[in-house]
Amino acid sequence: MSRHLTSLPASRELTAVSADGSRIHVEAYGPEGAPVVVLAHGWTCSIAFWAEQIRALAADHRVIAYDQRGHGRSPLPAGPSGYSVRALADDLEAVLAATLAPGEKAVVAGHSMGGMTVMAAASRPGFREHAAAVLLCSTGPSRLTAEATVVPLRPSGRRTRLTRGVLGAKAPLGPVTPISKKILKYATMGPGSAPERVDACARIVHACPRGARVGWSHVLSELDLEAGVRELDLPVAVLVGTADRLTPPVHSRAMAEALPQCVGLLELTGAGHMTPVEAPEAVTARIRELTGTYLRDMLGTSLEVKEKA
Repeated sequence: MSRHLTSLPASRELTAVSADGSRIHVEAYGPEGAPVVVLAHGWTCSIAFWAEQIRALAADHRVIAYDQRGHGRSPLPAGPSGYSVRALADDLEAVLAATLAPGEKAVVAGHSMGGMTVMAAASRPGFREHAAAVLLCSTGPSRLTAEATVVPLRPSGRRTRLTRGVLGAKAPLGPVTPISKKILKYATMGPGSAPERVDACARIVHACPRGARVGWSHVLSELDLEAGVRELDLPVAVLVGTADRLTPPVHSRAMAEALPQCVGLLELTGAGHMTPVEAPEAVTARIRELTGTYLRDMLGTSLEVKEKA
């Protein structure tokens, strides 16, 4: 069952080349000419994390998903300089340039570090050219280790230091086991998450190379993208699980207040950090609402083409 949750339909594969020469693995699904959705996954994940959204949306959307550098099929950065919010923004711009025609618009959805990628790219010309609307899903712009509740202590400097140590641990994750799944569920998923969904997330996370996991953890622990939130001057929807321990709802509520054009904050009761896997229908529905509203003209053209065929 869990392997079905991460299985993907047939895709068209291509490579985007980022500003520093890094090669980014990209996959495209769905019909050409359809409204476009671009998916940016989070820390320790991969394209497969979006499997349920890809399967649901590819029937009538062109879905672009990519592996963040060091994840999935995108190679590890060549050195420490390859781990930065600037690199994340460079990669997203490269993906947009490689997959969209000049001026072509898309809804961009980012989960966790993917949402941070969107914030980092907010002022970039390539992002502004192509983004019609955004979904920020289970993410935050700053104070990630200070606000995280993975370590069950009251807020304090000690809790922040312990959280930074846990998330940046260099020890290999090893194979997926009942114990490792229990730990992952506690840290990243809601208490009611189905076992097959926990298993699916565990297999994705454990497949992330240790170098990427540790390298990006250092970037996230020092993150400050508050300015990027304020620069996202386009329609932005925000979504979070009420049981999210990694990016608790306090982040999403603050972003909703700071965004110039927030079009709604949705809090999913009982869901944890892995909302696209834990609550796939809700996440997909929110993306569809955004494409239906902000890519309406393109959606109508796509449906007309399908009816004539």
